Amino acid sequence: MTVTPRLAPIPPAGPRRSNGDFALSPAHGTDRGQVEYDFPGVRIGTAEYAEGPTGATVLSIPAGARTYADRRGGAVGASGLYGFNHAICLAGGSVYGLSAAAGVSEALFERLDHQSGFDQLQLVSGAIIYDFSVRDNSVYPDAALGRAALDAAQDGVVGVGRVGGGASATSGKVDPARVEFTGQGAAFRQVGDVKVLVVTVLNPYGVILDRAGNIIRGNYDAAADARRHPALDYEAAIGESRLVESMAGNTTISAVITNVQLSDVELKQFALQVHSSMHRGIQPFHTPLDGDTLFALTTDEVALPVDPGTSHGRLSLNSTAVATLAGETAWDAILCAAG
Repeated sequence: MTVTPRLAPIPPAGPRRSNGDFALSPAHGTDRGQVEYDFPGVRIGTAEYAEGPTGATVLSIPAGARTYADRRGGAVGASGLYGFNHAICLAGGSVYGLSAAAGVSEALFERLDHQSGFDQLQLVSGAIIYDFSVRDNSVYPDAALGRAALDAAQDGVVGVGRVGGGASATSGKVDPARVEFTGQGAAFRQVGDVKVLVVTVLNPYGVILDRAGNIIRGNYDAAADARRHPALDYEAAIGESRLVESMAGNTTISAVITNVQLSDVELKQFALQVHSSMHRGIQPFHTPLDGDTLFALTTDEVALPVDPGTSHGRLSLNSTAVATLAGETAWDAILCAAG
């Protein structure tokens, strides 16, 4: 299968313009369309600053959901990291993009008429990608853009492509001249009453592989009209005793939400299994140059079958099975983001 290249530019060095240099106004792009999902109680919105481009994606769960955040790689940027959340914000702008999550928190506070009882606090966790390396400016998602993404949240559809947190996401950064644009991806699966929804912002150091093992995005050599696995670059470099020119500032940030009732231990294992499974579609993954973060959430609505006659517990449909389903859904979301 031939995949049209989407090479990212190498911006010039020097001073950059940022938010105060533009009359910024949130936009809501469409790019590669939308993915539909059926998960009542979960709303998703995106917003961008076209001047970047950069953006934010908000998963809004008004009733809240228990959460486990799995953080890997050498450059994690995140905020909140609560065990229960009313919203998750995935944004560009590196550490400055954490302002978007703060904006979501403030907006939810206002929606409650600033009621501040301990059990009324609106909890928002966020994670960011470094998306400055393919732009000639330093525009970042601020509190206003986080609010705009929350305000745009709707039921049943999520934008994909170069929208929201994925507006300037890229992959395959062994060589700055071979980097390709990716974006935001999403996927939904339902088996019986069990539901799994994944949203990912794909900005890895590594390349993207399909289920047949083909590299479909990243590390594209225009002269050869081909993509190659970074292992080949490292093999050649080690053999020639030279360094590989690599780009810092990478990260894949994701949210996976299910309606299955999981204990705290099971939720953690669910997160670990799903995050690990994403290595099949992203290679290498969790490098020292990445700050990969996955938020695993459950709305605790569907009880799994339990065999009362055995100490082994959930046999016919257990948390491992749900995580396996979610891992396949995450790979679908990766491929969607790679486009």
